[in-house]
Amino acid sequence: MASYNLSELFEDVADVVPDREALITPRRRLTFAQLDARATRLAHHLAEAGIGAGDHVGLHLMNGTEYIEGMLAAFKLRAVPVNVNYRYVERELEYLYENADLAAVIFDRAFGPRVAAVAGRVPTLRHLVVVDDDSSEPVPEGAVAYESALEAASPERDFTGRSGDDLYIAYTGGTTGMPKGVVWRQEDLFFASMSGGDPAGSEGPITEPEQLVERVGEGTIVQLVTPPLMHVSAHWGTFMALFGGGTVALTEPGSFDPAAVVKLIDAEGVNVVVLVGDAMARPLLDEMAAHRDEYDLSSLFVFASGGAAFSPGAKAKVHEILPNAMVLDGYGSTETGVAGTQRRHPGAKGDAGLRIASSGTMSVLDDDLKPVEPGSGVIGRVARRGHIPLRYHKDEQKTAETFAEVEGVRWVLPGDFASLDDDGSIVMHGRGSVSINTGGEKVFPEEVESAIVDHDDVTDVVVVGVPDERWGQRVAAVVQPAPGATPDLASIQEHCRSLVAGYKIPRELVLVDQVERSPSGKADYRWASAQAESAQAESPQEGSDRG
Repeated sequence: MASYNLSELFEDVADVVPDREALITPRRRLTFAQLDARATRLAHHLAEAGIGAGDHVGLHLMNGTEYIEGMLAAFKLRAVPVNVNYRYVERELEYLYENADLAAVIFDRAFGPRVAAVAGRVPTLRHLVVVDDDSSEPVPEGAVAYESALEAASPERDFTGRSGDDLYIAYTGGTTGMPKGVVWRQEDLFFASMSGGDPAGSEGPITEPEQLVERVGEGTIVQLVTPPLMHVSAHWGTFMALFGGGTVALTEPGSFDPAAVVKLIDAEGVNVVVLVGDAMARPLLDEMAAHRDEYDLSSLFVFASGGAAFSPGAKAKVHEILPNAMVLDGYGSTETGVAGTQRRHPGAKGDAGLRIASSGTMSVLDDDLKPVEPGSGVIGRVARRGHIPLRYHKDEQKTAETFAEVEGVRWVLPGDFASLDDDGSIVMHGRGSVSINTGGEKVFPEEVESAIVDHDDVTDVVVVGVPDERWGQRVAAVVQPAPGATPDLASIQEHCRSLVAGYKIPRELVLVDQVERSPSGKADYRWASAQAESAQAESPQEGSDRG
């Protein structure tokens, strides 16, 4: 009987379009049939090593076909793939490996020394598979070579017992504290994060698993996923495309290279590019503008961003360079899935901030967990019901803080704040955990960042709060200047006056050579706070007028 198990859904699509390209990477291109065959062999290898239903498989990998093969192999076995941040140092890796109860780890050879340093200290870990790359790093004793493992394993697709109740765990690094594992049923994930069989948003979600293949079109949409696959939005975007019979292109792993991305769009006729906010979009747009006569970008009709601020200036530049492209600005989190999208068609006026349409599953709740009234101006917590996660892995306290049952309805409240416009649309304000309290007023950094980054002399910015004797905190902007520019506080304040309220305007400016972000493009607020507080210690100021 068909189910919403993600590997079964993929197999259904692979059987319909076996010869269509599924993945394009710098090292390998795979058709749907080839991808499924390699994942099947990997699943059998893991099974022979004693990995089975409910076991957790760590993917300590950069972008490549092996990452998707690893996810599919785990799903086939009813095991649980777990994303591992490849930038973690030994202390962080040991925490994640142990917290996630990893039974097996698939890792790139480049990470061999770190894996070796922690593997012996994780009691649940019993199998290691190493993917050869361009490095010659030593690997832990007993690690099995990936390609040899596939070659020796069975190609038979003979898996049983799979269902949509099988699990997926996504570890979210967040901006405060150690990472936490968000536990999803695969069926809920399919509908909440992978479009439910409706990637274009035109037909509505499917109602039976068998309907997925009926929607696989004759034409192929090529989608370029630029964030690292260790980031859940890259998982979701990849599988969303594959479930529609589309082709997913991945860039060279390890860094974001705008020139390489532009070349790939031209060479592969990319239709959809997925990025994370201005940190990726702006350098890509600069590269497109500088070389627009050298490359054919006419195939690109969707420019999509999510997970970080996407400013009005960046959106306007998309339409200037790609006049026929639609801009998608998405909202979501590891806890909510893809919860909403703001579409901006060519020629549309762009407002600051992010607004998403209200729906039966999305709401804004006040401190008493009651729905906020449209147009009231009350800022409450974003909440989603329906297809939502089960819990945090091994964290009952965080589960109780984030999930709530109200009048028999279960909600997830991930910590983002919003209000409701008169028409009921949800106006996003930002993450509560990094908000700034200045004289009793709450400032959400993302809103201020979106204003500042449109300043001509600014390449990137992270906004944080620093201690203030009078107001409790004041707003500080940690800025990476544009090449050749030296922005000053007065010009940034003047630029912001027509975009945000007076109390939100920065009172401190810290210039840095480069703003630190995660590989996925998300702001590192702990790093930015350290920069701002260090600068404040060197030049202490008394309380300031907020304007």
